[in-house]
Amino acid sequence: MTFSTPARRGAALVLALTITALAVASPAAAAPHPRLSLNGIMPDFMCVVCHEPLNVASAPEALQERSTLATLVARGDTKTQIENAMVAQYTPAVLGVPKAKGFNAVLYILPPVVLLAGIASLAVLLPRWRRRGRAAAALATPEQPALDTADAQRLDAELARYDG
Repeated sequence: MTFSTPARRGAALVLALTITALAVASPAAAAPHPRLSLNGIMPDFMCVVCHEPLNVASAPEALQERSTLATLVARGDTKTQIENAMVAQYTPAVLGVPKAKGFNAVLYILPPVVLLAGIASLAVLLPRWRRRGRAAAALATPEQPALDTADAQRLDAELARYDG
């Protein structure tokens, strides 16, 4: 069975891409995850009693949470593992930033939606308001009717009397 030149080129390209992907992926897979520091991860968690960040909270419950967190960090867990363990022990209220699941997704979706709706409504309403403002200005200053020649002569005579 013989392959045409385009088929050979395609096979060589697939082989080269596969080798490149393996070469790039293997150092990343072999590298250990970066070591977390207790002080670096503590602001991401809240005291479930006083609702303050764990790094500034002083309630007895906060001390217990800090101890648990220190144990998890010392064990070498990843941030996801630490979050899961803390949520399992202290409820989702322990997270400083709630996960975007269920109703909490509204916290992440609603602000951009409100912002875009505000921009869209301004884009629609602003031209209307400007047109309405121009129309109101035109109505507020009606055009003066032209004077006929008799009124113009009388006006000139009255003005001449006051000039001088």
